[in-house]
Amino acid sequence: MQVGKPILYSYFRSSCSWRVRIALALKSIDYETVPINLIKDGGQQFSEEFQALNPMQQVPALKIDGITIGQSLAIIEYLEETRPTPRLLPQDPKRRAQVRMISDVIASGIQPLQNLSVLKQVGQENQLTWAQKVIRSGFNALEQILQSTAGKYCVGDEVSVADLCLVPQVANAERFKVDLTPYPTISRINKTLLALEAFQVSHPCQQPDTPPELRA
Repeated sequence: MQVGKPILYSYFRSSCSWRVRIALALKSIDYETVPINLIKDGGQQFSEEFQALNPMQQVPALKIDGITIGQSLAIIEYLEETRPTPRLLPQDPKRRAQVRMISDVIASGIQPLQNLSVLKQVGQENQLTWAQKVIRSGFNALEQILQSTAGKYCVGDEVSVADLCLVPQVANAERFKVDLTPYPTISRINKTLLALEAFQVSHPCQQPDTPPELRA
C-alpha cells in the first residue's frame, strides 16, 4: 500500500544513500528527499527526531508503504521484492549469490571502515592514510573477484545490486585519492555504469542538498 510519495532521508555525499537513490531511479520510483546533513549542527543524524526514525542514527532511511526502513541493502531488497522491474538480483541462484557477495564485500568489508564515524576515531592526521589503506585492501579482493564474475557490469551483463554498491565506493576511493591504476576491472565497470542515466541523476553533485560549489 502506497501512502503518499516515498520519503528518502539522505545526505548528498553518503555512499549508502547513493546506492538507494540509484535503485529508486532504476525502478522509476518518484520520491521526496529530506536532507540530513551529517556535518552541520554536530550531525543532524543525532537529532532526537531522526533517532526516532532510525535508531542507528545513519542515512539512508526510507519511508515507504507505511513503514520506515534503515540500512541501504535492506531498503534495496524491499524495493526489489515489491517493485521487481527492472530486476536488480539475477534469477540464477549462483549469480544472485555472487551479487550478494560483492555487495557485502563493499557494504560490510570496505565502506564501514572508512565511514565518517570511524574516521573521527582515528584522528584528523591519520584519516587519509587509514581510508586509503582500508579501501586498497578491499579493492585488492574486489578486483580479483570481479575478474571471474564480471561481464559488462559486476556480475554478467545486467545491472545488479553489486553495481549500486560499486559506483559510490569508487567515488569514495577518488575522494580519498586512492590510485585506481591497479584496479582495471573496477575502473572499467565504474566508467560504464556512470554513463547510465540512473547513476547520473542520483549522483552526489545533482542532489537537492549538494552545496553550490560541488554542483555539476
